[in-house]
Amino acid sequence: MLQQSDQTILVADGDYEVRDYFQAALQCQGFAVRLAVDGEDTLRQLENSEKPASLLLLDAMLPGKDGVEIFKEIRRTYSKLPVILVSNEVSWPYVVGELGDSMTPVLEKPVPHHLLIEAVCDVLEDSGSPVAGQESAVTAQRRRRSGLTNNSRMRQIEGLIKQIASFDVPVLLLGETGVGKEVIARRIHGESRRSAKTFLKLNCAALPSELVESELFGYQRGAFTGAFRDSSGKFEQAQGGTILLDEIGDMDVKLQAKLLQVLQDGEFQRLGSGDPIKVNVRVMAATHRDLRKAIREGEFREDLFYRLNIMTVEIPPLRERKDEIPWLADHFLHKHAEHGNAIPEITPMLRKVLTDHDWPGNVRELENVMRKYLVLQREDLLIDTLRPFVAAETVNVPVQEKSVFNSAKRQAGLDAALSALEATHWNRKEAAGLLKMDYKTFLYHLKKLGVVGKKTLH
Repeated sequence: MLQQSDQTILVADGDYEVRDYFQAALQCQGFAVRLAVDGEDTLRQLENSEKPASLLLLDAMLPGKDGVEIFKEIRRTYSKLPVILVSNEVSWPYVVGELGDSMTPVLEKPVPHHLLIEAVCDVLEDSGSPVAGQESAVTAQRRRRSGLTNNSRMRQIEGLIKQIASFDVPVLLLGETGVGKEVIARRIHGESRRSAKTFLKLNCAALPSELVESELFGYQRGAFTGAFRDSSGKFEQAQGGTILLDEIGDMDVKLQAKLLQVLQDGEFQRLGSGDPIKVNVRVMAATHRDLRKAIREGEFREDLFYRLNIMTVEIPPLRERKDEIPWLADHFLHKHAEHGNAIPEITPMLRKVLTDHDWPGNVRELENVMRKYLVLQREDLLIDTLRPFVAAETVNVPVQEKSVFNSAKRQAGLDAALSALEATHWNRKEAAGLLKMDYKTFLYHLKKLGVVGKKTLH
């Protein structure tokens, strides 16, 4: 568990949900937190000499005296106190205009967890107040797991897993399709106090909203046509354990309100029933979407974002983790090799091809490619699968193997096209861009491969 910091952060915000989110996020990092609800309360709290604040996190639009007025007053009285202002999109121009040339950082609501922590740590370090215990704890965890990967960003995530697992709070996992969000969620569950209990997953984008609701909360007999018996939902089934809501960004807004109730009150009702059911489940959520943009567009509730975003893990795409690719490739070869079968070698040429590839399907695509390598046992055929739309280097293929070779080429092209389409949620223009192909050429290849709509014809 993270060591307790000797730094105290005063959070001043008129919104209960925002205060609660900031408090939980900062306490999970080891900070002591005090709360203020308006301008006058903020000034009273700052006068408390027994528990002096190391930093003030100040809402720019506080009730009563607004945050900018309070900020100016604080600068006259507490000139050395580090301050971070928090503003929403509407008040941003006013805040920036009032600050003038001030170097005070301003964060835009809703504030992602990682940006909040980065800003707090940067401001404390710049003020000469080191974050006690934080670096040593993270560094120690990284060192313990240094044998897993040599990619610095992934080693940082490895170090966070135990830290996050020890706090029973919601977790938000961000990243493109196929980067391994579910793997990280299962790791956190496995390291937590709930590890002996159930881990369940529901893909919110794979089902209509009505089915997602019944899957999550269950239903009573007669609740709808076809409901011939009572049925428990995943929240009941995961009692005491963990539930992963995959692609939470695609959940219907009306259903988001019911999920918010579970997170706030720890209870819900089955469909067709008014009886509350108490539940003790840790909620993790994953999405490839930009939730802040979804909030601005009215597609995601801001209050739900704050409830879910207590701890955030942002997983980078595989194309930004090139140094990790050979290690992962070797890992998947050993993971899927059948007992007694030979494991093919990753030669320098294959290593170069693997690291040069953009991997639009991310880790999931790499795993599938290495499983294919175990079947083919031919480096030249595998290399060809990674170069489906460009002229591959000439390879000498015996006549009797040409049909196998051509079949592998076609399958490789299909795999690459489908991986790109899935990574872009079947946006053909974006998929063509991922594969660095002309859009019309890509459409021609899809037609040749028999890809129509979201189906393959052969």
